[in-house]
Amino acid sequence: MNDQQQPDLTLHRPQTLDAVIGQAAVKANLRILIEAAQRRSEPLPHLLFYGPPGTGKTTLAQVCARAMNAPLKIISAPTLEKAGDLAAILTNLAGGDVLFVDEIHRLAVTIAEVLYPALEDFALDIIIGSGPGARTVRLPLPRFTLIGATTRLALLPQPLQDRFGVLFQLELYSEAELTTIIANAATQLDIAYDLEGLAEIARCSRGTPRLALRYFQRARDYAEVQADGVLTRDTAGAALDLLGIDANGLTKQDRQMLTTLIQTFAGRPVGLSTLAAALDEAEDTLETTVEPYLLRCGLLERTPRGRVATPAARAWLGCGG
Repeated sequence: MNDQQQPDLTLHRPQTLDAVIGQAAVKANLRILIEAAQRRSEPLPHLLFYGPPGTGKTTLAQVCARAMNAPLKIISAPTLEKAGDLAAILTNLAGGDVLFVDEIHRLAVTIAEVLYPALEDFALDIIIGSGPGARTVRLPLPRFTLIGATTRLALLPQPLQDRFGVLFQLELYSEAELTTIIANAATQLDIAYDLEGLAEIARCSRGTPRLALRYFQRARDYAEVQADGVLTRDTAGAALDLLGIDANGLTKQDRQMLTTLIQTFAGRPVGLSTLAAALDEAEDTLETTVEPYLLRCGLLERTPRGRVATPAARAWLGCGG
């Protein structure tokens, strides 16, 4: 094995809408928005991408900025601690710039309120002084585009949602789409493979390109070290097994949650806080990272009384009852 640094798979993000795999409806709408903005020599309207983690929100933001030949500035909402942080960013934008705010649902209310006039009127309201002598000064901002990304649309204040020009829901990817994404990465990295090996990785990737590429990179490492360098179904399966990923795409964390429901709580409905305490995990981690896939697979049910593992989960884990 050579000593060269492994290529960073983020280099293989699509550069144009045509190169983006999947999300057909979103791409069709973005093409119209981009062409219309280009014809009018205007910035794009403010966009909000929402959907499961790893489905391409950042990639689409980068593609939009590139299509408009506009600089892209990326920030993560949790890093903004006070309204002045966001105000400083907004006042440093130039006309046509694209500002991408990841995890926008995690903006504090006081910070989100700074965005209301900025998005609607391209202005920034600043309070000078305090008490009875305080006054508000409105500073004009250049016309820019805000692209927000969130995995939890319901947590985004409705007034903020209403100020986006378009909301796009990103869907999970099919196994065929994921296989194509992995094949593109393998071709660019000059990795020998057969389609069955890539399909095995795609099948276990929860419908998300981010996971598919992560598993692909680990399978590639395994093939180089333990096999002949060719990514086959056997080498892919062995690599996934080494990572603790079973044939149903379940992780160790997934299996622990189901086993706890079945064995520790004897199949009774369990509240999220109780389950989180039993697993020593954060409630938000279980609700946003673990549960969605188990629900889609039919291995978990949410009832009015709590979470319950389904008969399919019992069968998969080999638990009786």
